[in-house]
Amino acid sequence: MKISGPLMDRIDLQVEVPPVTAADLALPPPAEGTAEAAARVGAARTLQMERAAAGGDGATALNAQADGDWLEAICALDPAARALLSRAAEAGGLTARGWTRTLRLARTIADLEGADAARRVHVAEALIYRRVAPGSAMAASMAAN
Repeated sequence: MKISGPLMDRIDLQVEVPPVTAADLALPPPAEGTAEAAARVGAARTLQMERAAAGGDGATALNAQADGDWLEAICALDPAARALLSRAAEAGGLTARGWTRTLRLARTIADLEGADAARRVHVAEALIYRRVAPGSAMAASMAAN
């Protein structure tokens, strides 16, 4: 089934999960378990709500609802992060809606790490989660960076 571009643009996280192999089962357990991950998510949500409470007009409780000037303010992108996002948009793989959704996701990734700003690494990870067709101009641009 083919999903239209405008619908795909509304999906923030697209992660391919390969089947578990016997070799995977022999690996040691991950360093972070479910309880630790849940605690990190809870801390990030609390941080977002506290930031919004201190933010004044235009502030929204969670990154998922942030937009406009408030989103720009909470992301506080450095020049390298802004340049990467601009290159993704120029390559044709990022619409205006995709730009906003990528910023929201990058800010959330930064919150999960406890970072005070969304840096280039956070924007890059957010772009990775927005599935890119392997032959697209955006995929080639991201691979070159």
